[in-house]
Amino acid sequence: MDQSARYADLSLKEEDLIKGDGHILVAYHMQPAAGYGYLEVAAHIAAESSTGTNVEVSTTDDFTKGVDALVYFIDEAKGIMKVAYPIDLFDRNMIDGRTMLVSFLTLAIGNNQGMGDVKHLQMQDFYVPWSMLRLFDGPAMNIADMWDILGRPRVNGGYISGTIIKPKLGLRPEPFAKAAYQFWLGGDFIKNDEPQGNQVFCPTKKVIPLVYDAMKRAMDETGQAKLFSANITADDHYEMMARADYILETFGPDANKVAFLVDGYVGGPGMITTCRRQYPAQFLHYHRAGHGAVTSPSSVRGYTAFVLSKMSRLQGASGIHVGTMGYGKMEGGKDDKNIAYMIERDSADGPYYHQEWHGMKPTTPIISGGMNALRLPGFFENLGHGNVINTSGGGSYGHIDSPAAGAISLRQSYECWKSGADPIEFAKEHKEFARAFESFPKDADKIFPGWREKLGVHK
Repeated sequence: MDQSARYADLSLKEEDLIKGDGHILVAYHMQPAAGYGYLEVAAHIAAESSTGTNVEVSTTDDFTKGVDALVYFIDEAKGIMKVAYPIDLFDRNMIDGRTMLVSFLTLAIGNNQGMGDVKHLQMQDFYVPWSMLRLFDGPAMNIADMWDILGRPRVNGGYISGTIIKPKLGLRPEPFAKAAYQFWLGGDFIKNDEPQGNQVFCPTKKVIPLVYDAMKRAMDETGQAKLFSANITADDHYEMMARADYILETFGPDANKVAFLVDGYVGGPGMITTCRRQYPAQFLHYHRAGHGAVTSPSSVRGYTAFVLSKMSRLQGASGIHVGTMGYGKMEGGKDDKNIAYMIERDSADGPYYHQEWHGMKPTTPIISGGMNALRLPGFFENLGHGNVINTSGGGSYGHIDSPAAGAISLRQSYECWKSGADPIEFAKEHKEFARAFESFPKDADKIFPGWREKLGVHK
């Protein structure tokens, strides 16, 4: 049934919809299945996402028609369609009147993903009006709070060198804590890898006290504050809170140095919101493990990594992994810097919509996945700043001298870029950075050809 007469109005102007402050706007890439018209399928998507079904029903009244989602733009040649969703469609909390991301996803990325007349459908961008934006939690903490703990300025406090304990699974409590101590002698931030939790060979109640002891010893030795991101991911929010409460109790007076890592994609919005609301004084570290199942550049369904990251700021993530923009081992390219800009700036352009955040706290880009000191200068140059948390597992523990030396080499890499120095010349005066060339020779050969002769390395 062609529903375009009801669920499409191509006379609507985007600027008027934005000025009206009454709609969430969503841009999709869409291709109909064979035998279906573009506008017909676009209207079916809007109907299925709001008030419609595949037949006329007797219970529809004039009010119902007033909250129809409407297709307001199509470009069949480019495969682009845009839908305006009245904000009254979206579910609100009973307890406080605030809104929820699950409702947005249920409508805008719900049943429309499985309709038989749709071949491809992927959300590319969305716009949230102020009337709806103010009902989302937004972040409670961000990188400025981390800089404060580290004794840095709250504005442009710079690069936070971090790592992931490797191997991601298989370490017992004592080796795990030892690995943490070794890195903290040179670096700032350690996170659990996303599957590390309460394994039988490394139970939380045994490993966490050892990690805190390692942190205290490293702080005593270096005279510097240290940070730890602890994984509290679980199916049940009571289990999440049990883990969180135990960790905070164990760290005691240093509880402010603890972030909570939550696997937000596999766990879902409820897990993120539970952490955001129950522990607003902790940095909420959104790990997006599994997101590539829908956000991969090869995907034609679901939504993009850009959309995932933008949603994380609405939910209240303090920081989210944003990939390495083509400089590490993960999928992505240089243009992914726009993901970072959208979550960290108060005014930013997406692929299809400009978003004003109206003072909502920014979400910190977390850079992870195959990075080391040699890859970082190019990354910083592309992004244009170094106000990020970078977790380099192999880039730290793969350093030829020690994990602490690996951590120092990461910070020296940032200092090299920030000063505008030539990396080879900078390496001659900075041992740890210089030794990164020998630690990662394949990267050195690719990024800095001729480095051996210039640095006097003959092996």
